[in-house]
Amino acid sequence: MIKTPNYFLPVLAALLISGCSAPQAAAVEQPEEANGLTPEHVIEIESVGSTSMSPDGNLVAYTLSVPRSEDDDIGSNYSELHIYDLQAEESIAVIEAPESAAAPVWINDGQQLAFGAVLPEYDEQRQVYSVDQKGENLEQLTEGPYGVGQFAFSAEYDLIAYIATEPLPEEVQERIDRGYDMRATGENEQFARVFTEEVGGSDPVAVTPSDKQVWDFAWSPDGSQFVVRLSESDGPDQEMMFSEWYTLNADGENLELLTETEGKQADVAWSPNGEYIAFLGAKVHSDPLAQRIYVVDSDGGEAVDITPEDYEGTPEWLGWSGNDALYFVAVEKQHTALNRINRDGTGFQQMTGGNREIFRSVSLDANQSTFSASVNTQTHPSELYTGSVADGSFERHTHHNSWLDDITLGEQKVVSWKGADGLGMEGVLTLPVGYEEGERYPLAILPHGGPEGISIDGWNTRPLYPAQVLANEGYVVFKPNYRGSGGRGSWFTMANHRDLGGKEFDDVLKGIDFLEAEGLIDPDRVGMSGTSYGGYFSAWAGTRHFDRFAAAITFAGLSNWVSFTGTTDIPFEMSDTHWDQHLFDNPGQYEDRSPVYWLEESDTPILVATGLADTRVHPEQSLQLYTLLDMLGKETQLVEYPRQPHGLTERAHQHDFMHRVIDWFGRHME
Repeated sequence: MIKTPNYFLPVLAALLISGCSAPQAAAVEQPEEANGLTPEHVIEIESVGSTSMSPDGNLVAYTLSVPRSEDDDIGSNYSELHIYDLQAEESIAVIEAPESAAAPVWINDGQQLAFGAVLPEYDEQRQVYSVDQKGENLEQLTEGPYGVGQFAFSAEYDLIAYIATEPLPEEVQERIDRGYDMRATGENEQFARVFTEEVGGSDPVAVTPSDKQVWDFAWSPDGSQFVVRLSESDGPDQEMMFSEWYTLNADGENLELLTETEGKQADVAWSPNGEYIAFLGAKVHSDPLAQRIYVVDSDGGEAVDITPEDYEGTPEWLGWSGNDALYFVAVEKQHTALNRINRDGTGFQQMTGGNREIFRSVSLDANQSTFSASVNTQTHPSELYTGSVADGSFERHTHHNSWLDDITLGEQKVVSWKGADGLGMEGVLTLPVGYEEGERYPLAILPHGGPEGISIDGWNTRPLYPAQVLANEGYVVFKPNYRGSGGRGSWFTMANHRDLGGKEFDDVLKGIDFLEAEGLIDPDRVGMSGTSYGGYFSAWAGTRHFDRFAAAITFAGLSNWVSFTGTTDIPFEMSDTHWDQHLFDNPGQYEDRSPVYWLEESDTPILVATGLADTRVHPEQSLQLYTLLDMLGKETQLVEYPRQPHGLTERAHQHDFMHRVIDWFGRHME
């Protein structure tokens, strides 16, 4: 069992910041002898991140997210680096907290492990380092004066390419230091570029143009070319909606558009012979996800969508299987799978997956017979697994949260029901710890964000979505994959176009009706808590549909579509891929689907929370909702988390929010 930290110290600190009174104990009756998950447990969870299998399949490097302790400086989790020896069945620590590392990759035929890290003993900037198979003999491989972002090695391992951003010109920085630090659009822009330098350090050589922003790149197998994803300017909207694939020589010459694309673009890979390039892209400009597999000649031309037309899944990772086929990992409804498909789109075959193991990418050995992956299940967060391509079997290797063996979790399963117009819906349901058949329980709905997010039937608990914590408090917990969600193909993700807050929300209401008909829930004790677009759903539940909800909690949620469009960093992405129209096309609908226009009759208590450093959903959305509710005398509370972006990254804030969820639901869903 882990050490349980003192709850009151971090909560008191958060209360002093927010100026609020301390949360009271939850009123929902807990099952007797419950030994379930608590907020104190959640903030102690360690989880495996990226993995990299050595070419011979004997070693796996992996990163491990490790929470800070109460005594550490404020900040996000550490990212440790370990090497697991599959034959010795033991793990070697390479980089440990308080230092962090990322992006491990085996080089020199697996004799060395390279990774990115900030190691102040060697360099104040993020650089690329390497160790041997035993995690020893650390070497600094780059001396990038601007730091190193994404990186890759040439075929001969004599050059490293990486993404970096040059600092402002010296004369501009001097003016800023004298107080001329105003920010003006279109002025003093410095774009991220691809640079190369010799392994061991040399003066960096810029490869991509200075007037274009680089988002992604891959080196050709022979080291003579790059494929790069570029846009005309910086910013999330540019990356999501207006980036395109180009090729250029390794010396920066002959920049050419690879192929015409539309909308979102993602993972890219060269075939081993260098003749083809595969990438993930949107089906059309308005597709909310880059979820189709395209193949194009590396010399350029028209890219061919090889994804089966009726495929109900969302590919997220791809890699080549020889020169004539591709592997890809996809979310398929509430599960994940590793699939294989021929380069011409024939021969689709599931290699493994569709079961309890949830994984979002794999790392294959040189023979492509074995892979490593970060895998989670219903009963544990992400751990290191290996799998067999031949028979699809998995083997678990790490147990970083062994204390979970002593925790009782609520039963979790996938449920199906008919949506607003008879369209089939699915979601993930978690029963209360100590569930007794025939008893009706309060219902906590935790809708995912996006709206193209996906609720998956794996480990389903994190600070902003504390499913098993609420199950331990006596709730049925429902995570619906309403229309507009990923995991079922482009057609389903685009099924909510021009109707946000409409049938997609009716799908959730129909889900409540289904659970009531099943005898699981008390329809008078239904609450909703969500983040981002899930926060919009929660605000919409507590206002437009207040008669169905006893309590609502919104974190970083949209409350006014008009002002959101003018303050978010993704106005085009939200308009083009979700609304499928712009504000100016139908301003009346934007107002009609905004929670702030449905406040007067509402009597649902609404807890409003936000991070004060959020650029995706500006804090004004939460402030606006709270202020208008307060002016009308409605029961509400505003909680603002300093330093937090579009989410919660700090231990104390995560801890505080989970207890507020327990308290708000407990007080209003008795």
